[in-house]
Amino acid sequence: MDHRRRVPRTDVVLADPRLEAAAARLGRGAIKAAVIAAQERARAGEIAPEEVADAAVAALPAGMRAVHNATGVVLHTNLGRAALSAAAIEAVVTAAGSTDVELDLGTGRRARRGRDALGALAAAVPDAGGVHVVNNGAAALVLTATALAAGREIVVSRGEMVEIGDGFRLPELLESTGARLREVGTTNRTSVADYTAAITPDTGFVLKVHPSNFVVRGFTSAAGIAELAGAVTVPVVADIGSGLLRPDPLLPDEPDAATTLRAGADLVVASGDKLLGGPQAGLLLGAAPLVERLRRHPLARALRVDKLTLAALHATVTGPVTPTWQALRTDPELLRERTERLRDDVGAGEVVPSVAVVGGGGAPDLELPSWALALPERYAAPLRQGDPPVAGRVERGRLLLDLRCVGAGHDAAVAGAIRAVLQDGD
Repeated sequence: MDHRRRVPRTDVVLADPRLEAAAARLGRGAIKAAVIAAQERARAGEIAPEEVADAAVAALPAGMRAVHNATGVVLHTNLGRAALSAAAIEAVVTAAGSTDVELDLGTGRRARRGRDALGALAAAVPDAGGVHVVNNGAAALVLTATALAAGREIVVSRGEMVEIGDGFRLPELLESTGARLREVGTTNRTSVADYTAAITPDTGFVLKVHPSNFVVRGFTSAAGIAELAGAVTVPVVADIGSGLLRPDPLLPDEPDAATTLRAGADLVVASGDKLLGGPQAGLLLGAAPLVERLRRHPLARALRVDKLTLAALHATVTGPVTPTWQALRTDPELLRERTERLRDDVGAGEVVPSVAVVGGGGAPDLELPSWALALPERYAAPLRQGDPPVAGRVERGRLLLDLRCVGAGHDAAVAGAIRAVLQDGD
């Protein structure tokens, strides 16, 4: 009998409970396309007719998957940087429906977009006369450069011309706005006099960039914000990078918005998804007239954030401590105990000292003492591809699973993923 006659009809395959359940999430069109593709594979002899439903299920688009971050990198860029708090996640779910993002429920009239998030940000940094939010840190800098220096000059130290990741470089980003860069000083030393000598009527602003993803040591010097603010007559813009709103004793070398503004910066730009522990966003805080000028610029419309980001940012700023804050401060002894329980649970591996890092281009010098479960390197890929995926780091031929960034309530899920991989390996 021709095996093609045994290929099940489309309606029969679509009645599979797994595909019916997926249709509510992905839509019937996507499910039917997967079924038809699986039927064609069966007709071509690539799979058996009875495997059509399984093949259709396997081919369904998965979208982004939740991953357990066992890398020991708190703000892992490839894993989306900061994990949102439970409060922020709940706020995002609520905001996914119809919300009062631009509506005053009392008057029924249009209200300022994101006023709750902006109000919370302003309250958290009272030194900022005005606040605004765009879709990421680079966008905040682009908006600033476009509004204040398009066709003009930005004075910046050569030692602060950084690459911000994925091949994107600060000079190219700024020049794309139509601004010209006036580089001053040297790689390792830039003085206030270097800046003041470069100021002309064509200067849009002076830019200070915190080199958050590298460290220069030795014969170095840099002009501080307070020195510059007292010496130049143009706006001083500080890109602090990490998104700290206030000083953090754990991160003494990371600048924060409040301190930077008090030192005299006219405008601070920062990221919301790094040390702040919130959603991807670009924060602009500073002198009210300056921020309002940026907010009213036509480009601000193209860079604005959606209601989900505003909801998550508000909950992050006003809510409980974030997973990022907790991960940075987790007691190494508690990590050792959790790791030992994980080892005993899976019946394999060795508990070894580990060093975790901040990641996300922040605090490159800070090492966080930690512990990890060491397994053979060959388990790294199966764990990443498992259900649920577990991402560790490979170091010196071993897979290290550091629980610092794994919520304690998820240890059982990680253990189950490890056991599944170990059984398949046997």
